Amino acid sequence: MPIEIPTDLTPEIVPLSWLIGEWEGRGRLGAGDEDSEHFLQHVSFTHNGLPYLQYRAESWLTDDEGTKLRPLTVETGFWALDRKQREEDGGPGLIPADIVPVFKSAEEVEELRNADGGFDISVSIAHPGGISELYYGQIKGPQIQLSTDLVMRGSHSKDYTAATRIFGLVDGNLLWRWDVAAGKSQAGDGGSGLEAHASAILSKVG
Repeated sequence: MPIEIPTDLTPEIVPLSWLIGEWEGRGRLGAGDEDSEHFLQHVSFTHNGLPYLQYRAESWLTDDEGTKLRPLTVETGFWALDRKQREEDGGPGLIPADIVPVFKSAEEVEELRNADGGFDISVSIAHPGGISELYYGQIKGPQIQLSTDLVMRGSHSKDYTAATRIFGLVDGNLLWRWDVAAGKSQAGDGGSGLEAHASAILSKVG
């Protein structure tokens, strides 16, 4: 399936443009073995003219046949290229940007490529239960790798210390895997506390 890039995009989010749209599909919790529970997920990536994508993922626990049993969770967030803020950028809060968009051409955005030939990105995701994640990583063509820089937990949140996520576009489908370190410290373990949390295959819908 060819990647269609909308013509009205802010240049800065063109590297992320293949994500834009509605995606839906089935996944498995944990390592995805025969005892793992099934879920259905609907994901949307949208844009509003500013230099980020808005993200929402809603999931439902299902039976083996894909019939919804009950809601599982919802997460929301923002995806953007990771770069230094400039005077022209908006924020914090409601302070408007001086120039929209700050990067006006593909040539300017190309200057943001990293030494690996991709683009550094940041992703912030909020969950129910008082947990928020800040990921840093890279998008290189149709592949994305993310690792948490920070996990913020409320006073009554469950233990959760770190995570990684990978995404890939394969034959027009969005494949992802999410590994999590929960209930243990990652300090000094080189990331070995990460365990398989969930994975899914999503297809473009709508």
